[in-house]
Amino acid sequence: MNIIGTIDRPLTHEPKKQAPMPSSASEPSGSATPDVSTTGANASRQNRTREMQLIPEALARAHMHDRMREAESERRAIRLLTARRMQRRAERVSLRARRALAMAVMN
Repeated sequence: MNIIGTIDRPLTHEPKKQAPMPSSASEPSGSATPDVSTTGANASRQNRTREMQLIPEALARAHMHDRMREAESERRAIRLLTARRMQRRAERVSLRARRALAMAVMN
């Protein structure tokens, strides 16, 4: 085959000047997918560039989702530590009160 240019580096960047894509050998003849014309190639390229432009937004959204989940789990951990600390303090106060009551009863 004498093909100039590759998929990554086409001969021309203008979709109308590019040759239509041939049907693949894996597709049966009379397949439901029609041959791609230059207008179809143009639409798919437009779609691909739109998708590629939205990739950073999707990545940022996923990153923010991870950060929010991380922050929420950190807040939960801090609340748990605070609750345990308060529980220990309450137990110590309860013991002190019990001792003070026992001392008052004995005297």
